Amino acid sequence: MGTSVVSGSGTGLVISTGSKTYTGTVFSTIGKHKPPDDFEIGVRRISYVLIAVMLVVVAVIILTDYYTSHNLSESLLFGLSVACALTPQMLPLIVNISLAKGALAMARDRCIVKSLTAIRDMGSMDILCMDKTGTLTMDRVLVISHLDSQGLSKEKVLRFAFLNSYFKTEQKNPIDNAILAYVYTNGYRFQPSKWRKVDEIPFDFTRRRMSVILELDLDVTDKDYYMFMVTKGALEEVVNISGFIEHVDSGVIAAFTPEDQHRILNMGETLSNDGLRVLGVATKRLKTHPSGNDNPLESNMIFLGLITFFDPPKDSAKQALWRLAEKGVKAKVLTGDSLSLAIKVCKDVGIKTTHVLTGPELELLDQDSFHETIKRVTVLARLTPSQKLRVVQSLQTVGNHVVGFLGDGINDSLALDAANVGISVDSAASVAKDLADIILLEKDLNVLAAGVERGRLTYGNTMKYIKLSVIANIGGILSLLMASLIIEFEPLTPRQLLTQTFLYSLGQIAIPWDKLEEDYTKTPQKWSTKNLPIFILWNAPICTLCDIATLLFLLLYYNAYSPSVDMRLFRSAWFIEGLLMQTLIIHLIRTEKIPFIQEVASWPVICSTVSISAVGIALTFTPIGNFIGFIELPATYFGFLVVLFVGYFTVGQLVKRAYIMVYKTWL
Repeated sequence: MGTSVVSGSGTGLVISTGSKTYTGTVFSTIGKHKPPDDFEIGVRRISYVLIAVMLVVVAVIILTDYYTSHNLSESLLFGLSVACALTPQMLPLIVNISLAKGALAMARDRCIVKSLTAIRDMGSMDILCMDKTGTLTMDRVLVISHLDSQGLSKEKVLRFAFLNSYFKTEQKNPIDNAILAYVYTNGYRFQPSKWRKVDEIPFDFTRRRMSVILELDLDVTDKDYYMFMVTKGALEEVVNISGFIEHVDSGVIAAFTPEDQHRILNMGETLSNDGLRVLGVATKRLKTHPSGNDNPLESNMIFLGLITFFDPPKDSAKQALWRLAEKGVKAKVLTGDSLSLAIKVCKDVGIKTTHVLTGPELELLDQDSFHETIKRVTVLARLTPSQKLRVVQSLQTVGNHVVGFLGDGINDSLALDAANVGISVDSAASVAKDLADIILLEKDLNVLAAGVERGRLTYGNTMKYIKLSVIANIGGILSLLMASLIIEFEPLTPRQLLTQTFLYSLGQIAIPWDKLEEDYTKTPQKWSTKNLPIFILWNAPICTLCDIATLLFLLLYYNAYSPSVDMRLFRSAWFIEGLLMQTLIIHLIRTEKIPFIQEVASWPVICSTVSISAVGIALTFTPIGNFIGFIELPATYFGFLVVLFVGYFTVGQLVKRAYIMVYKTWL
């Protein structure tokens, strides 16, 4: 639970275990199943509506058919076939094919998609929160300078920073690696073999520093430096625990006055404004071995100096953030680094820094002010892991945003788990990779911009299928109910209805390969609870209207109601009209523009439409069609279908334009 033993022996006192420990409390929500998103909730509600419609319509159709046929088994079979026709059977296949296509495309961009639904969520994402290090920067930290309290380069500052990093037990971070590499490559000989580590106070995100306690080997006779505690960490934190200051040139140790503190903090601020990360280094001589009864060791330290680092911004970051902004995705930086450094890096990559805040300032806000502030700020610095979590949750709940989080450290794990889309990198901490939905094998934000576009393509094609299937199914079943009430026989036999449903469903497999209009991918796409029912009410009656026109044509022109007319004529005509309606509706629904004139579907969709239509028409001329109960139709009927579908697309386009004028959206 956050403690590791490397060697030696000791006595431990257990005061709490498992979820009751501090670490267990902080990470208690990690790994739990995420609640369903708006899309999943919306699909579930539509399913309930279809079930309710199915129960009512099927019950009426069964009673009506039984009243005319007096054959209960045949009526039940017909009712079950109607229920099958009302069900969007291909929805799971369409959704999963679309998501799998997106995952394969992202794999070509060197991304591992652990959760397929994350691709769809990326299409809805409108805020991307990210850590600074390794995301906006190259994560190639370089030591720039090692300065004493007067701002002069001093080797002693570097030596103690080196010893701190060298004897650090826990996994070394890029800062430690940069210090070690700088010392080794520049020929410094600090002889760490002459020192022995006595104890260590590990880094945590509240103290924002780590300390090691060292002593010289017993062979060394110089007892003036017998035992030291060396602390390295955020400049503000190191200054706060220092009570003295060493003037390295003279070796004089003096009291750490407020003027000294102010001067050093201003020096750090100036360096941060130049894009440098600044850490403080302090030491303290210990006369006895530390014990659990000692006063806090990290106090009254001797401030030694500061060490600066440079992590250059990525060349691709500015372009990628601009691409994300074009697609309606706002960027917010959540970092544990200093505010001035975060502002400098954000300015370099094009993120606005008008509204900025730090973690300590965030803690002073009440609940309402907190949420209002989070809406405005773009840069939040000096954040703890729990504060990052609060920011993400505030954006999700109060702001109603779909939030993505890009991070690679242990301190990002809470936010990664809470975000709608958790994104990490291959070099991240294990817990970050475990909790991420998407892992980038290369730290390039351009991959995320492409992923957002693919997410919206996936969402758009899924919405096409949901809308066209619900409209066609509901409209077709209502027409079937009307026809059953008017004529004295089943409009289609169960076998014919299931054949029509099968051919129609087969034709929809090509939808994941369809394209979307460019404007659609420029804005985040979210499920609207009110949008789909209203969309159905506007568009489903058009399908029913065409079916009624076909019914009237058959009754009046061919006198299909007369007992002397073969009912197979009616059923063949009804079968073809219904199949063509369900096959062609995709071209009306898929675009805001005029289908076939201003906008043409992708070739897979065109080929699917032509193939299924041709098979359906040809079926009535084959022995198989004869076996199912079809007969050849006169040429006049096909002329009527041409007029009917020209009228259908005309009326449908007029309704579409009116709908867009009222609701400012289509898909």
